[in-house]
Amino acid sequence: MILFHTDLDNTLIYSYKHDIGSAKQCVELYKEREISFITDATYALLKEIKEHVTIVPTTTRTVGQYNRIDLGVGAFRYALACNGGVLLADGKEDMDWYAGSLAMVSESKDTLAYGEELLKKDPNRCMEIRNIQGLFTFTKSEKPLDSVNMLKQAVNTDQVDIFHNGIKVYIVPKKLTKGAALLRLKKRLKSETIIAAGDSEFDISMINSADFGLAPLALKGKKGIGKDVKFMQGKKVFSEELLNYIKGNILKTGNFYL
Repeated sequence: MILFHTDLDNTLIYSYKHDIGSAKQCVELYKEREISFITDATYALLKEIKEHVTIVPTTTRTVGQYNRIDLGVGAFRYALACNGGVLLADGKEDMDWYAGSLAMVSESKDTLAYGEELLKKDPNRCMEIRNIQGLFTFTKSEKPLDSVNMLKQAVNTDQVDIFHNGIKVYIVPKKLTKGAALLRLKKRLKSETIIAAGDSEFDISMINSADFGLAPLALKGKKGIGKDVKFMQGKKVFSEELLNYIKGNILKTGNFYL
């Protein structure tokens, strides 16, 4: 069995704010607005690859946010939401998996709570604070770097990672990573080969934990990124480039050459 763990936002799908050309289709509605899209080429490639590889969407999105997405290629047998803390099997939450995730992050519970108290007083915060199923915390900040630095100076960073992605500020237990989730699922399914693709700091552990990792050139040189990662060159939309690479190096040849 080949598993393909793929991030969603900015890896397969793109916000309406991104220019991915006119040959695209909507994959996400929110309050009757079209907010996320894939290119037509991505759709065709994804549909073809899905016939040969078990695709596992692996996202930091909540279950509700994940369920808003319809890529149009049929249901996925497995998906990982909440940064890997929640496993969806045939669309249903696996409660044993979730219990295991809560146990993994239990030692970080007090640190998360303390971080949330600090964020309540942060003058830069511009959104409510969200604790995602007891797994991690995020909010938005008008000055995200200032908010991150404030938290890093005050909380136990041996237990949690603190960073921002755009204006979003996250406090995430160190054990709650996409890479850890990938390895948990690999053990459960006894999969032989794992491919992983992603575009952000959230995805580095997953890319490193896979047998074959794919990333945009923008991640090259980032802290923690592995040496054996295949970096796409940015000549096309990242989703098209990575899917074309998988098609050309696995489906046609049966091998995967970095």
